Amino acid sequence: LERFSAPTRAWFEGAFEGPTAAQEGAWTAIAAGQDALVVAPTGSGKTLSAFLWSLDRLASSPAPQDKARRCRVLYVSPLKALAVDVERNLRGPLAGIRQAAQRLGMPEPDIRVAMRSGDTPPQERRAFTRTPPDILITTPESLFLLLTSAAREVLRGVDTVIVDEVHAVAATKRGAHLALSLERLDALLDQPAQRIGLSATVRPLEEVARFLGGSREVTVVQPPTAKTIEVSVQVPLEDLGELGDQERQSIWPAVEERVVGLVEAHRSTIVFTNSRRTAERLTSRLNEI
Repeated sequence: LERFSAPTRAWFEGAFEGPTAAQEGAWTAIAAGQDALVVAPTGSGKTLSAFLWSLDRLASSPAPQDKARRCRVLYVSPLKALAVDVERNLRGPLAGIRQAAQRLGMPEPDIRVAMRSGDTPPQERRAFTRTPPDILITTPESLFLLLTSAAREVLRGVDTVIVDEVHAVAATKRGAHLALSLERLDALLDQPAQRIGLSATVRPLEEVARFLGGSREVTVVQPPTAKTIEVSVQVPLEDLGELGDQERQSIWPAVEERVVGLVEAHRSTIVFTNSRRTAERLTSRLNEI
């Protein structure tokens, strides 16, 4: 955390017990100016591992005088819903850093975040060009449209590109399309933007890293993680011969009762079935029970 400014450090120390292994590895690579692929399980702080360095830099340095170069961080998500979540989740760190700066008697940062997708209203698109944000959250398709319109001038100041859920696009046509857009973005800039990729599960690592970096070398951050998996085989009836009774011709009542028992004994439960019809029937029976 000594890499960060006092307000960012104060907020982080007040919000978390300490950095995760993924965050430590990512910050080391990012601070060195390297392109990085961060591979870590859900809940390991991957998003913050990519964003915190940029947030700190934006908070501790004045915005460029040229408004066309104000947008310095570009976040690309293949999922529109994830982009919305990230935009919402950034409010906490931004407010926390601002409040920490106020407590420390330092200038309060003014970091603007905007989102651009197919659902963005026309007035917000026009406002994006007039008053560019510091951080733009978008999707691969919207990035392509930006780069092929006059609005691309607003991206000339981008120095960091964060690509989330890399595994979801790396082997697809959308991924090829995004790779082309990232190269077109670099061609627009004075110097190539630093690329940071995030993924929970990805294989093979080398191929995905090459997809992210193109012709550039990418540092892979993949801290070891121990998975805790407990497996048990559940038999709802001790004696399956009971199914021979006239009153109990199906095993389903026993299965349904057992599922209800497991649901009540745990905080979260996911039940997989072989078909939608079975899922609907089981849902109905669980509600009845």
